[in-house]
Amino acid sequence: MNKRWMVVGVGLAAAYGVGKLISRRKSKGRFQDRVVVITGGSRGLGLALGREFGSRGAIVALVARDEAELNRAREDLSERGIRSAAYVCDLGSADPIRAAIAAIVADHGRIDAVVNNAGTMLVAPFDLMDDGDFKTAMDLHFWAPYHLIRAALPHLRKSECARIVNISSIGGHVAVPHMAPYAASKFALVGFSDALRGELAAEGIRVTTVAPGLMRTGSHVNALFKGDAAGEYAWFATSASLPALSVSASRAARQIVDAAVAGRGELTIGFAAKNARIFQALLPRVISAFTVLANRLLPHPPPNASHSAETGRESRSSRLPRAFTWLADRAIPRFNE
Repeated sequence: MNKRWMVVGVGLAAAYGVGKLISRRKSKGRFQDRVVVITGGSRGLGLALGREFGSRGAIVALVARDEAELNRAREDLSERGIRSAAYVCDLGSADPIRAAIAAIVADHGRIDAVVNNAGTMLVAPFDLMDDGDFKTAMDLHFWAPYHLIRAALPHLRKSECARIVNISSIGGHVAVPHMAPYAASKFALVGFSDALRGELAAEGIRVTTVAPGLMRTGSHVNALFKGDAAGEYAWFATSASLPALSVSASRAARQIVDAAVAGRGELTIGFAAKNARIFQALLPRVISAFTVLANRLLPHPPPNASHSAETGRESRSSRLPRAFTWLADRAIPRFNE
């Protein structure tokens, strides 16, 4: 009997794997010649998404602030045979976003999908955060997607396969200490994205809300830290390197594009992130106790700590062994960080 069930289990697993492979092959051409706009597309997850959409035939419009990074990203995509264009844009204001959308439509005649991926990360105790830190996070994580969708919506309504993909975070469902601006802004994006999904479905526009956990994008060196910056960085970078807690950017990008193709409403990426959402829904007191414990373990700022932020590159201490962050560090050059 046990052998029989083992055979059945293996057969079902094989059938599932074959089904996924067939589905992915069928989806390869779903974005053929479609114009996909990706904010924060010059590095990290945005670049990984550009590669993935491009590998499926899309014309990728990369939107970011840094022209040099955009040029490197375009070269990367070009070497892979991917059609792309780059648009320099300050996503912190509405007018540049509208201008970027107008330029993309002028160049390509259409927009079929928008991916709101641009983000910022500041790690520090709440007492060291100021109003500007919260405004910056809200501008980039909420208002930028809002203005981009507003500007792109008339063009998306003309597409036969319109997609909106909002990259939130597990931090938009489960808040953790020392990341208050990030959590607040990502929660806002989740609510906005979920509301749009219900409203736009009747028009055939599919909205996908994505909640990744930690990813190995190399972005830990560009994240910002305050207080005990070296200590905060050590926790963050080490966590982003642990295979049990993090996923590769390429794998995350594949899952996101698959979800966009299928028109899925939600996607949570990573074993730890999925379990965090389950515990938050079923056992919220456990999550609450965990965050209290995490706050005790996280670094406490020294007396009279500076309110100025340092990047991960600036914060790294020689006392942090490279072995602890090896996987995350390996992603830095790969994803233009």
